[in-house]
Amino acid sequence: MSIAVTGATGRFGRHAVETLLRQGVPASQIIATGRDIEKIKDLADRGISVRRADFGDTDSLTAAFDGVHKLLLVSTTTPSERIGNHRRAIDAAQAAGVSHLVYTSTLHAESARMILAEAHRETERYVRASGIPFTIMRNGWYLENYTSQLPVYLQHGGIAGAAGQGRVNAASVADYAEAAAAVLATDGHVGAVYELGGDQAFTLAELAAKVSDATGQSIVYNDLSVDAYTLMLAGVGVPEVLAQVLADSDLGLARGELLAGTDDLRRLLGRPTTTPAEAIAVALAQQTEAS
Repeated sequence: MSIAVTGATGRFGRHAVETLLRQGVPASQIIATGRDIEKIKDLADRGISVRRADFGDTDSLTAAFDGVHKLLLVSTTTPSERIGNHRRAIDAAQAAGVSHLVYTSTLHAESARMILAEAHRETERYVRASGIPFTIMRNGWYLENYTSQLPVYLQHGGIAGAAGQGRVNAASVADYAEAAAAVLATDGHVGAVYELGGDQAFTLAELAAKVSDATGQSIVYNDLSVDAYTLMLAGVGVPEVLAQVLADSDLGLARGELLAGTDDLRRLLGRPTTTPAEAIAVALAQQTEAS
């Protein structure tokens, strides 16, 4: 039974591969794919099959998925390219005879009005139309979306956003990747749609308080209008289209579109999810080590 993971050169895919190994899946049954396989050469040294897969190259995808039984399709990063990339990958999986496709979507993809949900919604429809047995992993926000910004928060003494009092139950990249690996490594998940989020929901004001507690520095949440937040992001160098997407995501957060409302993630992990305080502590420790 061969299991392939796309995007193994990225954080999510790499975590998924490492988790499969920890869960006892033999290295000989794992296929790690990526566009630049030099980045995952060390996996080949550990007995994992490493194959080139470029989402813009259908032939490379078809070759990468040859002989694959279960495939983790990790959504690609550039929103404007997602639908095309995902369709090519699903077509290749269908041509290769993949028997179970696991796709990383976004929370409430069918109903969410966020810009980011559009490509995921279309991809889910394409997966269903393909006829491939599937599992949909609707991942919530990453804690790293916030902890990666800690230096900015500390520099300015605040967190800016347009989320109002909306609540988000973010979890770590590792949590979501581990859940995906659990689905790949066990049976009983075909046809399931999992809404995934962390155990602890929080507002951005509460996040600011947690950062304050962890650092001893007063951090406040500055709630802006969507337009003002978009302009602020563009003013610090964020590309205009991305600034619009990020501000729109905060609007979705305010509407509750990033609140899972289930314990699916905890159940798949068989343990509590990473808390915001734990993620902040890890990020601060990493910054200290790097300085």
